[in-house]
Amino acid sequence: MTRKYFGTDGIRGRANGVITPELALKVGQATGLVFQRGDHRHRVVIGKDTRLSGYMIENALVAGFTSVGMDVLLLGPMPTPAVAMLTRSMRADLGVMISASHNLFDDNGIKLFGPDGFKLSDDVEMQIEQVLDESIVKKLASSANLGRARRIDGVHDRYIEFAKRTLPRNISLDGVRIVVDCAHGAAYKVVPEALWELGADVIAIGVEPDGFNINKDCGSTCPETLRTKVREMRADIGVALDGDADRLIVVDERGHVVDGDQLLAVVAHSWKEDGRLSKPGIVATVMSNLGLERYLAGEGLSLVRTPVGDRYVIEQMLAQGYNVGGEQSGHIILSDYNTTGDGFVSALQILAVIQKLGRPVSEVCHRFDPLPQILKNVRHRGGKPLDLAEVKSAIAAAEKRLNGGGRLLVRSSGTEPVIRVMGEGDNRDAVEEAVDLVVSALSQAAAA
Repeated sequence: MTRKYFGTDGIRGRANGVITPELALKVGQATGLVFQRGDHRHRVVIGKDTRLSGYMIENALVAGFTSVGMDVLLLGPMPTPAVAMLTRSMRADLGVMISASHNLFDDNGIKLFGPDGFKLSDDVEMQIEQVLDESIVKKLASSANLGRARRIDGVHDRYIEFAKRTLPRNISLDGVRIVVDCAHGAAYKVVPEALWELGADVIAIGVEPDGFNINKDCGSTCPETLRTKVREMRADIGVALDGDADRLIVVDERGHVVDGDQLLAVVAHSWKEDGRLSKPGIVATVMSNLGLERYLAGEGLSLVRTPVGDRYVIEQMLAQGYNVGGEQSGHIILSDYNTTGDGFVSALQILAVIQKLGRPVSEVCHRFDPLPQILKNVRHRGGKPLDLAEVKSAIAAAEKRLNGGGRLLVRSSGTEPVIRVMGEGDNRDAVEEAVDLVVSALSQAAAA
């Protein structure tokens, strides 16, 4: 069944356009009703990033949850993985993160976590969607059973201590010069403070949120500022998070960007050597480079691929018993520690390997030469352009042009109105021709 509200990472769209107070109110009510199980007093924790629209959405969600009898604990600006962790540790029935992740400020979204700290399954999201379109007047709480809302103090310290404990005890960050870019987002307080407490020499950028500058020319999706700062400060490493700090990109001491595929290779090899892999392999998406798959095979490790979206990676990890997974974009899921991508905890694991080996980041974090991979986006105004005959024909012709020497992936984004066209292979020219063939067909369809 086609989903009306939920994408690959919760509900997301233009603030006060798609994500309106009315929708947020209804999401709070519908989700609260779905998660009322038993006679106990139910409660939900709500965190957010630093977008201006977070105030509006937060208040609307509070009204929704309290109107169906749920108590609300407000965390304020907190990383998405912190919300997942606190949902579990505070024994809440539900966790909510108000964020559009790596998008700019004018978008926002609502991410939901179950009491176990995991993102909701497709089946549960469908249950919520059904309630969203129903009249729930008769299901509202009585006047005496309305929920209460209050802000919780000290949650930043709880997340900092949780993250610090994931660093091996024999590893020290004393004297390591780290530039950390928090994207003017949810981690702007906790991550620089935690690194300082661990002994690092911290240069923090992207830590002055004003409601509008989240992810703007900074963070994991725009690492140029970080690259420049690492070289300027002669830092040992640069760490870039996105707006809600669930993804990580690293910059080495030379200013070169290290993506999620290389980071997965580092963790997989290190954990294999230490006997920490629960199974001989990891989980990644269809977007991960073929070079990663070949590297892992050389290490005797498998690569299980899933659709794009960290929630699908997590589902496969749980189903098959893997404890390492992630995405090329920088979502790294280490299920020994958390139930979702955690940019900071992942950074600590990478730093632990670097300190253990005593070698520069440029050596430690370059595990394979990636195959030429080209990704282009084509915006569309709606409909299903991938179902058009001319687009299908172009895809078939592009795959024929690769002639078995690579792969082509064409998919609709779950978070933006774009079609993503990705090609990779040993021959860059052939890959580029194949991608351009599909992009041209999609562009013509979009203009029609």
